[in-house]
Amino acid sequence: MNFTKSITNNIDKLVGTLKSEDELQEVLKRKFTKKEFKVFVAIESGQSIEDLKKSMKDDKERIEEIYKTACKKLNQELFKKELVSIN
Repeated sequence: MNFTKSITNNIDKLVGTLKSEDELQEVLKRKFTKKEFKVFVAIESGQSIEDLKKSMKDDKERIEEIYKTACKKLNQELFKKELVSIN
């Protein structure tokens, strides 16, 4: 999965350049809950919601809600500051 591309697609306004892939993954793991991280990575990797329903034992609405929450967190200023490298 390309974290840079996924984050860029979900952030409304980004100022600066994103950190390396490994650093981005660490920030996402630290800031998201385990479920949010799992759902975000799965959806951005192209996995279907139907597959996620089976593996997570949640309904479609709940998985979509978790994904929306993760995207909202990505757009918070404090979260964005951790994703951007300071040169």
